[in-house]
Amino acid sequence: MKTNSGHFFEDYKIGQVIEHAVPRTISGGERAMYHALYPARHALYSSDEFAENCGLDKSPLDDLIAFHVVFGKSVPDISLNAVANLGYAEGRWLKPVYPGDTLRSVSEVIGLKQNSNGKSGVVYVRTTGLNQFDEPVLEYVRWVMVRKRDLDAPAPETVIPELKAVVAPEDLKIPEGLDFLRYNFTLAGEQHRFADYEIGEKIDHVDGVTIEEAEHMLATRLWQNTAKVHFDATNREDGKRLIYGGHVISMARALSFNGLANAQMIVGLNGGAHANPCFTGDTVRAYTEVLDKAETSAPGVGALRLRLVAYKHGAPEFAYKDAAGKYHPDVLLDLDYWAVVPL
Repeated sequence: MKTNSGHFFEDYKIGQVIEHAVPRTISGGERAMYHALYPARHALYSSDEFAENCGLDKSPLDDLIAFHVVFGKSVPDISLNAVANLGYAEGRWLKPVYPGDTLRSVSEVIGLKQNSNGKSGVVYVRTTGLNQFDEPVLEYVRWVMVRKRDLDAPAPETVIPELKAVVAPEDLKIPEGLDFLRYNFTLAGEQHRFADYEIGEKIDHVDGVTIEEAEHMLATRLWQNTAKVHFDATNREDGKRLIYGGHVISMARALSFNGLANAQMIVGLNGGAHANPCFTGDTVRAYTEVLDKAETSAPGVGALRLRLVAYKHGAPEFAYKDAAGKYHPDVLLDLDYWAVVPL
C-alpha cells in the first residue's frame, strides 16, 4: 500500500520523534494572501520602513503565518485522523520569519491518554519549527484527540505532561534589535501604550467577520493542513466541514487591532482552547482581557499578557464559562498570549 492513511492513536509512543515532510520556503505571497484572508493591519508586519525604525532589518512575516506553516507541516502525522484539536501551551516565538526563509517541523510525543469510550485518545506533542539554518523559530505544545484504528488495541500507559500555566516573562524571546524608542504611534494607528492598559481591563474589539466557505477552505489549503474534518464533509456525522481552529485564531487576532493596534508581535502562547466548533456562516467577534504586564530588557518594549476570546452571536459581556468551568456555547476560542507593545 503506497497511500498514507495517517497515524491513529495506537501508533504513538512516548518519546517518539517525528520529522514532518515537505519543508516550505515562504515568500511575500504568503503575506499578501494572509492580509487578504484576514483584516490584519499591524504596522510592523505591513511596512519595511516602520520595522526598520523599530530596529529590525525589514518587516517580518506575521507571527501567525509562521504558526500556521509549522502547524500545517505536522498535520499529516499528528492530526490527520483527529476528532478535534484541543489546546495549546508553552508556546514561544523564538526568531522572526522573513520572506525567503524555509520552514520545517519536528514533533515529539510527550503524552498519551486513551478516552474512556475506547474509540479515541489524546496525544500530546511538542512541535518545533526550524528555518533553513536549523534555528528554532517557534515551539509549542498541543494536544489533539485522535481516533483509534483498532478498537481492540490495548490502551497505552497514561502519561499527561506537566505543562506551565504561563510562559514566564523572563523566558520570552524578544527579537534581537527590537527597539520601540522611535516608535511612530501615528503610523501604527493608535496612541495606546503599555501604561494605558490596566490588568483586568476588557476591550471589546467591536467588529465582526462572517466566515465564508471559500475563504476558510483556501486558508486551510494555503497552510497545507490536510486534516479530514476540514475538507471532507462525510467525515463528520453532521455533514459539515469544521473550520480550522487556526483560521479563527487569525481572524480574532486581526479583529483585535481595534484597541490593540500597538500589540505588534506575539512572543508567547500560554494556553489556548478551541471551545466550540466553528462552521461556515458563523460571525466571529472578539474581546480581550488584560491579564498581566511586564517590562522587558529591550529598549522601549513592554509585554502584555492578553486573553483573546472569540465568540459568535451573543455579546462580549456574557460569562464565557459557567460555574462548572464549561464554556458558553457561543465561545469559539480562548487564547492566552503575550504580545510586545511600546512603553
